[in-house]
Amino acid sequence: MSTYDFGAGGPSWNGIPMWGGGGIPVTSGTTTFVDYGNGSDGVSTKANSIRRPWKTISKAYDAATTNKDDVICLVGNTEHTLTEMLTVAKNRIHFVGLDGTSRLYGQNAKIDLTALTGALNLATVINTGVRNSFTNIKFRNMSTVAEGIYSFIDGGEYLVMNNCEVYKETDLDQTGAADLVLNGDSAQFNGCTIGSLANLVSGTIIRANILLTRAIAGAGKVMRDNTFTNCLVWRRSSHINNRFVYAAADADVERLLLFKNTGFINAANSTAVPAQAIASAATLTVGAIVLNPLCYAVNVTKMSTTTGVFVTSSVVAATAGQGVAVNAA
Repeated sequence: MSTYDFGAGGPSWNGIPMWGGGGIPVTSGTTTFVDYGNGSDGVSTKANSIRRPWKTISKAYDAATTNKDDVICLVGNTEHTLTEMLTVAKNRIHFVGLDGTSRLYGQNAKIDLTALTGALNLATVINTGVRNSFTNIKFRNMSTVAEGIYSFIDGGEYLVMNNCEVYKETDLDQTGAADLVLNGDSAQFNGCTIGSLANLVSGTIIRANILLTRAIAGAGKVMRDNTFTNCLVWRRSSHINNRFVYAAADADVERLLLFKNTGFINAANSTAVPAQAIASAATLTVGAIVLNPLCYAVNVTKMSTTTGVFVTSSVVAATAGQGVAVNAA
C-alpha cells in the first residue's frame, strides 16, 4: 500500500515529494521503485517503497499491469544496466527517473544496454505499447551487437517522452544507425535531447539522429502525427551527407511530423557542415515535416531542400564565418 506524508517538508508519497523531485505522476495504479545499485529482485512483494526497491527494470516491468497506469521509479544513484533490449509492449506504463529536477540532458537516472550477443537487441528500449511515458531518463546503447544500432525505438501509440536524453555513442560509422527511430503513432517529445556534440560521426553516411523508417521488424508500422517541443538535436558531423532527421522512403512520414522551438546544432569542432538538417530519400508523398518559426539550425548549410519539408520562418541570408543555417529558398 502506498504511504502519504503531509509533514513540514510538504506532501510526499512513499518518501518522494509529490511536486517536483522527479515528477512522479499520481495515478490509480501501483508505484514501484528500482535501485540498480542497492535493490534486490528477491523482494517478495511489490517494491512499492523506496526503502525496499527492486534491482532491475525488467523485474519491475514484469510485475506491472497493463492498462492500469502503473509507475516505475528509477533511482538515479547508479546506471540501470540492461543485458538485453527492454521491450515495452504493455499499455499505460510510466517510467520516471528520480532526478530531483527536470533536465534537457544529463539525467541522473540512466538506462544502458551492454549486450554482447543477440540479434534481437536492436536498441536499449523499444516501445510498442499504447500511452506509455518516459520522464527524466537518459538512454544509451553501448552494446556490440551488429544489429544494435539504435538507442530508442518507438513503434507504439501516444508515447510521451519528457526531459529525456537519447543517444547511441557507438556505431558512428554505421550506415542506417540512429539515436532515435520513429515508427509510431502520435508520439510527443517534450524538452528532450537527441544525439551528442562529443562523438564524431565517421564517413559519408547519413547516420541520422532521428530516423523514420518502416524497415525495422516488430517496430510498429509508420511514423504519423509526432511532435517535438522545446527539444535539442545534437551531432558532430564529418561529411555534408550527415543528417539530423532522415526519412528513408517517400511514405515514411504519414500525415505530420511537427517541430516546435527545436534546435538542430552541429558541433563547432565538426569536420564538415551538413548540407541539410532534415531530408528524405525521396519526395514525401503521404505526409509533411513542418518546423515552426522558433526552430533553428547552427553550423548547417540549409534547414532542408526536400519537397515535403515546410519551414515556416522567413529565409535568412547566410553570412560567411557565422555558421548560420539557411532555409530552403
